[in-house]
Amino acid sequence: MPTPLITQTDRGLYCAAGDFFIDPWRPVQRAVISHAHSDHARIGSDRYLCSSPGREILRSRLDGTATIDALPYGEVIEHNGVRISFHPAGHILGSSQIRLERHGEVWVITGDYKLDRDPTCAHFEMVRCHSLLTESTFGLPVYRWASTSEIFAEINSWWRANRDAGKASLLFGYALGKAQRLLSGLDPTIGPIYLHGSVERMTNEYRNAGIELPPTQHVSAGPTGTRWAGAIILAPPSAHNSPWSRRFSDAGTAMASGWMRVRGARRRRAIDRGFVLSDHVDWSGLHTVVKECGATQVWVTHGFVAPLVRRFQEMGLDAHGMTTAYEGEVDEPEGEA
Repeated sequence: MPTPLITQTDRGLYCAAGDFFIDPWRPVQRAVISHAHSDHARIGSDRYLCSSPGREILRSRLDGTATIDALPYGEVIEHNGVRISFHPAGHILGSSQIRLERHGEVWVITGDYKLDRDPTCAHFEMVRCHSLLTESTFGLPVYRWASTSEIFAEINSWWRANRDAGKASLLFGYALGKAQRLLSGLDPTIGPIYLHGSVERMTNEYRNAGIELPPTQHVSAGPTGTRWAGAIILAPPSAHNSPWSRRFSDAGTAMASGWMRVRGARRRRAIDRGFVLSDHVDWSGLHTVVKECGATQVWVTHGFVAPLVRRFQEMGLDAHGMTTAYEGEVDEPEGEA
């Protein structure tokens, strides 16, 4: 069996033929980055390559001295005989699948991705390949998503009910990607929308990239004594039960995450409501991509690896697991579920 184009090392996924790493978890000389979440983009490498739509967000997440090169979606560069291109992953703004080609052999590394349409980022593009390396964050049959319109109808109904009861609504979602997607689906006629500082910083990056979002205010714009009733406040999960959140003592609380699909997740987080809204592909979507991309070899990483490998092997595919440094940590505070 020939050596795979991508192999696993103690610094991350490595393309030996091209001498570069993909989403390395330790500093390297050349890092090709799928997107700007911290479990894929780490500080300290000498040089980074990402998609053009993701460049400014990546810069905001790295130190100011980072050297970042960028390619428009679909444009190809060649490095040491390996052709590299970025293709929309539909996960967050600038998120990419990374297509590699050498001697006619094509690999696609998905990074994190979803198939649902999202006005805050480019829609997932099906890329034909021989070998696919896919995430499996929600790689179990229980994880199947309802339509996005249905979920946003539930969120706006919950907000409206809180308003009518004279309460604020405190909605938790990750600061980069999830919060902006939530914001895009909120009905601003219900009431004012406020943002936690970390959410506002990332939302400003989206606005600067031309993404249209409803008007918002920073929480600090509300002076001491502000009555928050009727407002919705978007904040990262780390703000839950923090000193910052105590100013909204009578607020209804909710979290938007794929993890809310499992019974007990809402109770464990001590929140009132859980909305099943994920920026990752679900069980059905994983099968759709594997069938339509044409890959005969599939590598599974980052999540429920073993069950998904077994499933793909049962389908007659040459499937293997590939662990990462973050295996088992897909729900970390900086995560993006």
